[in-house]
Amino acid sequence: MSALEPNLASRARAWMEDDPNQSTREELKHRIAAAEEGNEAELAELEGAFAGTLQFGTAGLRGAMGPGPNRMNVAVVSRAAAGIGAYLSDVVGKARIVIGYDARYNSRTFAETSAAILTAAGHEVILMPHHWPTPVLAHAVRAKSADCGIMVTASHNPARDNGYKVYLGGRAASEDGNGVQIVPPADADIAAKIASVGAVRDIPLAESGWETMPESFVDEYVEAILPIIERSDATDTGAARAARANLRIVHTAMHGVGSATMLSAFESAGFTDVHSVKEQQEPDPDFPTVPFPNPEEKGAIDLAAKLAEQVEADLVIANDPDADRCAAAIYDPRREVWRMLHGDELGLLLATYIADHREVEGAFANSIVSSRSLGALAKARGYASTQTLTGFKWIARAHNVAFGYEEAIGYCVLPDVVKDKDGMSAALAIAELAALTKAHGASLVDLLDDLARECGLYLTSQLSIRVSNLDRIGEMMTTLRTTPPSALANSPVVDVRDLAEGSLETTGLPPTNGMFLLAEDDSRVIVRPSGTEPKLKAYLEVVSPIAADASFNDLSAARERAAEKLELMKKELSELLGA
Repeated sequence: MSALEPNLASRARAWMEDDPNQSTREELKHRIAAAEEGNEAELAELEGAFAGTLQFGTAGLRGAMGPGPNRMNVAVVSRAAAGIGAYLSDVVGKARIVIGYDARYNSRTFAETSAAILTAAGHEVILMPHHWPTPVLAHAVRAKSADCGIMVTASHNPARDNGYKVYLGGRAASEDGNGVQIVPPADADIAAKIASVGAVRDIPLAESGWETMPESFVDEYVEAILPIIERSDATDTGAARAARANLRIVHTAMHGVGSATMLSAFESAGFTDVHSVKEQQEPDPDFPTVPFPNPEEKGAIDLAAKLAEQVEADLVIANDPDADRCAAAIYDPRREVWRMLHGDELGLLLATYIADHREVEGAFANSIVSSRSLGALAKARGYASTQTLTGFKWIARAHNVAFGYEEAIGYCVLPDVVKDKDGMSAALAIAELAALTKAHGASLVDLLDDLARECGLYLTSQLSIRVSNLDRIGEMMTTLRTTPPSALANSPVVDVRDLAEGSLETTGLPPTNGMFLLAEDDSRVIVRPSGTEPKLKAYLEVVSPIAADASFNDLSAARERAAEKLELMKKELSELLGA
């Protein structure tokens, strides 16, 4: 039986004394007592909570809720808010800050605590009146000329998690970075300010003085995203309205905060035949129907697919809990089932809509782990294209970006409105494309086939290895670096790059923790640790040339062969990594 180390017990008690929140103080008190009595589970949780300090990762903080420096709680959030306030004071002086939050446990408390601390620090703070989607907050950073935006959300993480996403704008950001999530060196500078914060109980708290965002602002956001359906080829507005009304959509909010805003946007746009998944429509921080509230996870859209069958829908749209991501499902005649579009497929369709039906200038951007099909389409349509590091904090910063996406179902279709992924404007865009395609007697499946004939078939998949011990991720990356595979699905590997040793000269990207493998037949694998979850992710892509006159059967056979190759590549990587 393991014993509670005196040093750990002392650190835990010191934390408890400084914790301003009674709930987490009591939780920690009981955990210490249980650990001292030999409760192994409570000891393990205590050790994890004090194993380090929760660090800024993908644009902010994210982790499990509970007491301790390695958890999300009022004390950690208070330090973060004080550090951000100090950073902004140095950079711009008195800053304008907008704060939003989702419907997870403690989200409102974290947001209100931040508002009180930042107001006391002399900043102008605007707090959302209640839980709203992340894109509404991201829009507010630009629309309100804010220097900073804070969104309390853990997005699609499990129910026990929460997070703290930070945006810079106004005087605190460059032109390309206005309204975008933080990147180096700002994240390190903020982290340094957080580390220098003294006792939490000594952080000043204002009792009032911050503004509340008007309720009407969410309507302003909806009005701002409606232009995504104003197509340059839409000469007959009556026909366009009829096409939208003729599209039957099933929508799920995945127990998150996007339902009311998304349904309002659909109605305002003219999509009147929309059916919500009732079991997942209202915010619920327990996420009772899905253990992982991510539309990409297996089983997450089962209820939506079932409803789609019942109502004979044309399209399923799923938002993640904070509605910054969008997923779509279609009926696939090849399999005779409703299936989720892969993030790269939806990205290619949205890029096609932007390129063919919108008058925009600029570049198309996606992350390095996303499909190379975007580059092929951009070349065919006369657009510049670029690949960035993983994460929207990089994609949205691409110079003069007109459209950006990442394979993890994040899409930016209106960068002037929301310079981040926005699941609701993306939902309107894919619905408009589906309505337009249906009006011409075709489907999104047909459109994907046409794109394969034009640009080649790019089929992607992902191997995701969830771990309970984070050391395993480092061990697997070491295995890849020291003994990379010599072939991918029987095609010799001709290029191996350690992206951590990359440079702008050789890769066009700053160094990042990842491995790149390219086979002779153009199959590609990129492996990297997740920035938001305890996972190692491998991103796989197979490319197949397709004849311009390929039949449906030809394409079906090509897709089947490519899928088999992807499965073989997954198996090979799993065996190599010991997963």
